[in-house]
Amino acid sequence: MSQTLQDLLDLLDLEQIEENIFRGRSRPAIIPRVFGGQVAAQALVAAGRTVPADRPAHSLHAYFLRAGDPGAPIVYSVDRIRDGRSFTTRRVVAVQHGKPIFHLSASFQAYEEGLDHQAPMPSAPDPATLPTSQERLHGYGHLDADVVERFLETRESVDLRYVEEPPYGAFGEPREPHSQVWFRTNGKLDCAADEPLLHVVLATYVSDMTLLDSVLLAHGRGGWAVGDVVGASLDHAMWFHRPFRADEWLLYDQESPSASGGRGLGQARIYTQDGRLAISVIQEGVIRVPR
Repeated sequence: MSQTLQDLLDLLDLEQIEENIFRGRSRPAIIPRVFGGQVAAQALVAAGRTVPADRPAHSLHAYFLRAGDPGAPIVYSVDRIRDGRSFTTRRVVAVQHGKPIFHLSASFQAYEEGLDHQAPMPSAPDPATLPTSQERLHGYGHLDADVVERFLETRESVDLRYVEEPPYGAFGEPREPHSQVWFRTNGKLDCAADEPLLHVVLATYVSDMTLLDSVLLAHGRGGWAVGDVVGASLDHAMWFHRPFRADEWLLYDQESPSASGGRGLGQARIYTQDGRLAISVIQEGVIRVPR
């Protein structure tokens, strides 16, 4: 396992300070607030620590309430809403400085057989043929060197490869509101750390990195890296359909059906490399053009 991946696992390994209460820390983000994917992933860890291991997460719904302070710990309080025969429900509130910054509801289900169909996987090039984040970012002379380093630092635990140019790579003219990204952890998970919840948590962490890109593409905006928009995630929902591994390639196929009222909507499907639909994702964010 790579050291960068171990650092991410350490970040997600919350300290239990009381029954149903956990504490997490933060890592640097591209912008001076806690990365949304981090707080969502940590909240899911907190919820999962109160659920039997034979009930994997099948969905989460979350709201980002306040910007998180990366210099302060985050306390996660878990409310055990329901323990049914098939489903378990948890509610998690993340608190900093005495105020809630994030709210998550998650549902877990015991395995059962049922009807099975899925949308087909869209075509995409082999991830091995695509440039790495480092190769792409170091080729963008228009980006400030500090911005490039912050991008690389925050994504060093994830091998993330865009199929086409990201918004901050080519902007100024509207493009199709559709983006594809291959991703996997930067290294294989050791057996000692390998558990189903961890793969779901790692995918949750990555899911907030690029989902609103398609909104920016529709309007020819480069995003936060070039300063032509300001914004933040508002809410986030995920449905986990089939087992997958976060240390194997996953295709993140993203699009934006709408932007209005200072908000943009992104929706996506995540597929395993062999074509199984693993996850569905929807997120809305505030996206404003600076005056």
